[in-house]
Amino acid sequence: MPRRPTVAGVPADLAVILRDIGALVLMQATLMTFTVLLALVFGEFYVALAFLIAAGVTAGAGGTARKLFANAPNPVMKHGMVIAAGGWFATAIFGAIPFFLAAHLTPASVMNSYVPAGANYEPIRIGGETTFSSLAYYGNPLHAVFESMSGWTGSGLTMAVHEPSLPHAIQWWRSLIQWVGGVGVIVLTTAILARPGSGSYALYRAETREERIHPSIIHTVQTVWRIFLLYTAIAVVLLFGAIWWSEPQQGLFETFWQSLNHAMTALSTGGFSVTDNSIQSYDSPLVEGVLLPIMALGAIAFPIHYLVLHDRNFDELFSDLQTRWLFVLFVAGSLVLSVQNIIALPVASEAFTQTGWIGTQNLGMSAVAGDATRDSVFQFVSALTCTGFQSSDIGNWSAGGKLIISGAMVVGGAAGSTVGGIKIIRGYMISKGIQWEFSRVFLPASAVVNTRVNGRKLDRNQMYEEFSEATIVSMLWIILLITGSVVLVNVTPGFGYADALFEVASAQGNVGLSTGIVGPMMSPLGEGMLVLNMWVGRLEIIPVLVFIRSALFGLNP
Repeated sequence: MPRRPTVAGVPADLAVILRDIGALVLMQATLMTFTVLLALVFGEFYVALAFLIAAGVTAGAGGTARKLFANAPNPVMKHGMVIAAGGWFATAIFGAIPFFLAAHLTPASVMNSYVPAGANYEPIRIGGETTFSSLAYYGNPLHAVFESMSGWTGSGLTMAVHEPSLPHAIQWWRSLIQWVGGVGVIVLTTAILARPGSGSYALYRAETREERIHPSIIHTVQTVWRIFLLYTAIAVVLLFGAIWWSEPQQGLFETFWQSLNHAMTALSTGGFSVTDNSIQSYDSPLVEGVLLPIMALGAIAFPIHYLVLHDRNFDELFSDLQTRWLFVLFVAGSLVLSVQNIIALPVASEAFTQTGWIGTQNLGMSAVAGDATRDSVFQFVSALTCTGFQSSDIGNWSAGGKLIISGAMVVGGAAGSTVGGIKIIRGYMISKGIQWEFSRVFLPASAVVNTRVNGRKLDRNQMYEEFSEATIVSMLWIILLITGSVVLVNVTPGFGYADALFEVASAQGNVGLSTGIVGPMMSPLGEGMLVLNMWVGRLEIIPVLVFIRSALFGLNP
C-alpha cells in the first residue's frame, strides 16, 4: 500500500488546508494591527493593547501555519470547500479575541467614559465592577464569538445593547469586519496572497461566488474590490449629507463617523450600526431614502456592476434575470408588506409613529399609515438585500408582517453579490424546473425539451443538474431553518414561533433584523445555535457539510 504524501510530517491534504486557513488568519492580524493605530489616535489605550495582543496571537498562529506548510500543493475543489468553511470559522474565533480582551483589560471607569453624556443606560457588572458601557458584554467569550461571527458573516445581529457606548476602535472593528466579510475574506486573500492557477478558483468558487469578470480570478477579485471602494466613497459622501441635514446639531466629526460606518455596513449588506436603535435613531426619511439604493447596490451581482461601470451597459440592469427580479421583488414585496401593516394597525400601532412621509396625508393616508408604509418599504428592502438596518420596532409588528419579512430574508438577493439567503437564482430555477416538469407531461416521450435561463440554453441533463442543485440547497436551508426555530422558541419564553422563525431566518440569511430575542440575556443554547446558523448560512450549507464529513472521515472518497 503506497504511503500518502506528507508535508512537514502532516498529511498533504491537511497541510493544504492549514496553510490556506493560516493565510486567512494572517490577513486578519494585519487588520487588527491597523486598528491598534486607530485606537491610539482616539486615545483608547486599553483597547489598543487588546488589539495589539490579539494581532500578535493571530499573526503567530496564521504565520506559523503558512510557513510550516508553505510547500503544500495547490488546493482543488475538495480542499477549497473545507478551507472556506474552516477559514470562516477560524476567522470568527480569532476575530473575537479583541472583543474579549478589550472588555477585560479596560477598567470600568474608563468604559464609562465611552458612554455618551446624558445617556440613561442600564448598569452592567464585570469583574466585580459596574459600568454602563456595552463593551462589558464582550467579557463573556460566547458573546465575543457571536459578535465576531455576526460581523464576518455580514449578519449584523449584535450583543451590544447600546452601540454608542462602545469605544471608537471597537465600533470601527465591527464595521471593518463586515466590510471585508461582505465581499469575502477568502476572496480578499485570493486577490492578495493566492498563487496563480486553478487553486485560486477553487477557493473562490467554494466561497459561493461563481461569476467571473476577467479570465483570471485574481484580476476578477481585484476589480470587485475597486468597485467596492468606489461605491463606499460615494456612499460616505451621500450619507454625510443626509445625516448632516437630518441632525444639524451634531458635530461634523460625529456625522462623518456615522456616515463612514453606515456606508461600510450598508454596502456590504452587513447592518452593524454605531447608533442606538440602528437607523430608527434618525427617524429621517432622507437618511432612509439614501440608504435604499446603497443597500440595493450590495444585492446586485458584481459582474453587473462591472458591465455598467466599465462598458456603460445600463441595459444589464434590466436584462439580467436576477437584477430584474430583484427590482420586481422590491416593488411587490414593499406593496404587500405595506398593505399588511396598514391592515394590522389596530393591533400593531405601537410599532409606528405619526411622522409619515411628506405629503402622505394628501394621498388620503393618515400619518401613522404613512409611517407604516415608509417603514414597510425600508424594512422589506433591508430584509431582501440582507442588510439588516432597522427603522421600526419589528417586535411589535403583527405576525403577518414578521412572516413576510422572514420570507424576504430567506430568499435574499442575487448570487454573486454580498447577500445571504437562498438567492434569487435558486428560487427562479426551482420555479422553472417545476414548470419544465409540468410541461413535459403534455409532450411525447421522444420530444427534445430545452429551456433558456438568463441567456443560457439548457438541455435536459443541464436542467436536471441546475434544478437538483437549487432544490438540494434550498431544502437543506429550510430544514435547518425549521429545526433552529423550533429549538429557539423552546428556549426563549415570552416569544412566539413567528418571532423565533424570524430570528433564525435573520441569522441564517445573514441579515441582522431582530424582534428582540437576540441580546446578552438570551439563552446560551440559543445563542450558540445562532452562531452556527450564521456560519452555515454564509457558506450555503454544502461547504460546511463537506467540512464536517472531512473532519470525521477524511478527504478520500
